[in-house]
Amino acid sequence: MKKLILIIGLASAALTFNSCERDITSLNEDPKHPTVVPSGVLFASAEHALLDQVLSASVNRNITRFFTQQWAETVYVDESNYNMTARPIPRNHYNRMMASASAVINSPGVLSALRDARKFLEDEGVGAVKKNNNIAMIELVNVYAWANLVDTYGDIPYFGALKATAENPGNAEIPYDDAKTIYLDLIKRIDAAVAMINISEPGYSNDLIYKGDMDKWKKMGNSLKFRLAVTLADVEPALAKTYAEAAFNAGLFTDKSDNFGLQTFPSGLLSNPVYQDVIQSGRNDFLPSDVLVNFMNSKSDPRRDVWFTKVAGLYVGGSYGDENTFSDFSHFTNAISGENAQGFLLDYSEIMFLKTEAAARGFSVGGTATDLYSDAIKASMTEYGINDTTATAYIAANPFDAVNWKKSIGEQAWVAMFNKGFQAWNFTRRLDFPVFTNPAGSLVEGVPVRMFYSDQEYLLNATYVKAAAQKIGGDKVTTKIFWDKF
Repeated sequence: MKKLILIIGLASAALTFNSCERDITSLNEDPKHPTVVPSGVLFASAEHALLDQVLSASVNRNITRFFTQQWAETVYVDESNYNMTARPIPRNHYNRMMASASAVINSPGVLSALRDARKFLEDEGVGAVKKNNNIAMIELVNVYAWANLVDTYGDIPYFGALKATAENPGNAEIPYDDAKTIYLDLIKRIDAAVAMINISEPGYSNDLIYKGDMDKWKKMGNSLKFRLAVTLADVEPALAKTYAEAAFNAGLFTDKSDNFGLQTFPSGLLSNPVYQDVIQSGRNDFLPSDVLVNFMNSKSDPRRDVWFTKVAGLYVGGSYGDENTFSDFSHFTNAISGENAQGFLLDYSEIMFLKTEAAARGFSVGGTATDLYSDAIKASMTEYGINDTTATAYIAANPFDAVNWKKSIGEQAWVAMFNKGFQAWNFTRRLDFPVFTNPAGSLVEGVPVRMFYSDQEYLLNATYVKAAAQKIGGDKVTTKIFWDKF
């Protein structure tokens, strides 16, 4: 563990320097920093930054759990009322993912770390097979991060991003690219990365998630492609079917052990981000919301006992959008906010619900929507240690409705994706269930289906961000991402 902390510390120092100096040859001029940073260290740092940002519960940088109304707040309720300007939340998420020219120096981003890892890899002299495996790993995490940015904002700088050089230093303005065009390019990048993988040799030993196991990375690539394919289903149904079926046939996640993330977070520096924000912070700011808890109560959902504490023998959620007295309501258990709890960015439960949706749309993915719906719920129950008998009884009481399949899948996926903010948000936007009510104190015109562009973009990239905002229909939280057709 000490070695792991040291690796991340070295990566953070190197990336802090790189985020300030866009020309990496200047590393040779600074005696306080290493002349060569191992690409595996940079890759591990990118993984850590991605886990930390996507799983974070910080109101300063990730409020997706409020977009799906699964969490409530106690004293400070700005975020559950969708105030994203009092704290620069869109800016902070963008910078932590991108670390573009506008990024804060001490917060190196996922994509810039991966860019530099790829550069340093060229000079490390590893064998061809391992080098290709490492490149594939870098590419798959790249695709994950880029897709997250598109899903969050819509059109973004992509083809011209992260390419500043000594000849073009500083805050040069970068054009925004069409979100759909980016998505289709990301799928091509997945295919190219998966084709490079050779499971006979491992990838980076520094890999925090799969420890260089290329069979796991291959499944991750196929599963990520499957997610993107199903996401396209309402706007490109034929392409979505082709891509989804190809990914399915190539091999998706088959159980929890394949999940992209950490089965158990270590203690210390790399502890569960939710633990850091909910417990370690020493604050009592968050509760499970009544929107979620009441729904689960109505279904007698057995996951309540795994996720929430009781108040006078009952599960009681805090009023969404309102102030709540912390002691009056259910709290999160260690399964959610424990220091060593799990945390996943893409997982078997999500893939099973995506397979259910794909089958309901007429894709050939190994089963009927009815059967896959049962398997998806069982996957979520199993993820949290609930036995098959209990899961089967729950499914019998809450059967699949083939006529209203979006409602059946949307509501059950929303529950299953609890504490997986971005994953839950994608399901609820695409399937339009559950139907959320904008809280009375909301500062925006509706429940967010996208995030505002970073305010720094209007200072550093004004021409292009303004053009992008106009193209997508306005820089508003109610402007839908291109794939959110209905």
